[in-house]
Amino acid sequence: MPRILIVHASLGNGHRSAAEALAAALGEAPGVEAVVADALDYIRPAARRLWTRGYQRMSANAPLLYRLFYNASDAADHAEGVEANLRAGRFSRFYLADIERLVAQVKPDAVVCTMQFPLMLMSHMRQTGELRAPLYVVVTDFVAHGSWVAAHVARYFLPSPLTARIFERKGVPAELLQVTGIPVRPEVAQPKAATAMRRRHGLAEDRPLLTLFGGGLQAQRARRVVEQLLQLPAAATLAVVAGRNEELADALEGVESAGGVGLIRLGAIDYVDDLIAASDLVIGKAGGLTTSEALARGTPQLIIDPIPGQEEWNADFVCGAGAGVQLRMPESVPSAVLGLLRQPERLAMMAAQAKAVGRPRAAFDITAAVLDGFLDAPSGVRA
Repeated sequence: MPRILIVHASLGNGHRSAAEALAAALGEAPGVEAVVADALDYIRPAARRLWTRGYQRMSANAPLLYRLFYNASDAADHAEGVEANLRAGRFSRFYLADIERLVAQVKPDAVVCTMQFPLMLMSHMRQTGELRAPLYVVVTDFVAHGSWVAAHVARYFLPSPLTARIFERKGVPAELLQVTGIPVRPEVAQPKAATAMRRRHGLAEDRPLLTLFGGGLQAQRARRVVEQLLQLPAAATLAVVAGRNEELADALEGVESAGGVGLIRLGAIDYVDDLIAASDLVIGKAGGLTTSEALARGTPQLIIDPIPGQEEWNADFVCGAGAGVQLRMPESVPSAVLGLLRQPERLAMMAAQAKAVGRPRAAFDITAAVLDGFLDAPSGVRA
């Protein structure tokens, strides 16, 4: 039975969601066992708090500093990226020893990383010979940072041809690159009619549905956007998904429907794909997974408050493809939404462009490539 270890790091939900989507696709292959691990579960609690809080606070409260750090750490070429990752991998052994023990226990036939942090250690373990199983990388940003470039990688699975061109420009051999898209849940590959999804979840069928994913938004900024959207001189439904953002849920207390726009508040839900398929427009940040799911469903996006660095680049990809609009001022959201609602032909064009670049079968394509690689390798090769 092939055993595939998929390692992510829960700095944001996208890397975890990509890992879980790939595991679900692997689980549909007969005789395959997929093990998903969060690298942050294998470091000391104090170090985990430092990583997660540092990332969240810098990206939310010091975006210019985050951008400077992100851009300065972007390796210019293949050799620089490989060396930086190996150095980080050597250093990470001081606080990631538990994940080495996980690898020894699982004895994987292949390792897949969906985030740079665990990739650094896995690449170093390949360098030292402690990991003999092939190492694969699933890149979850459309315009990839140089930290994704590592030593001893069997293949990189990339979101788009643009990502492949960037990797080639950094000197990564073209034969290591495969454009698959970012893995999204297998259900996304199945057709879903918008009217059927609205009926399933009790949503109005006679008016446009706007869905705001607010899990990563600053609570008070999101509240202002919601209040302004509720004042639109149009008939519409506004669904606001707070997810695990308890501050946003609290901030929306007392906000009620007004005029022709009806408000629906949602917390953490297990039917995100249904909601995206039902929506005329998705509003939110530009995380790799949310962006990929919307593209795969052919749903136009209005992107607000992208995190400097990877989310800004993701937003550039969506807008450059003609599948969305990016705004930096929350005050601009209502007029932009109203303009789109009054131009259904423009929304239809954005939806068509989203479908043209979306890749709903990414998880299955990656599964096929990983398993093909395993079948081509000598039997019994494990970590």
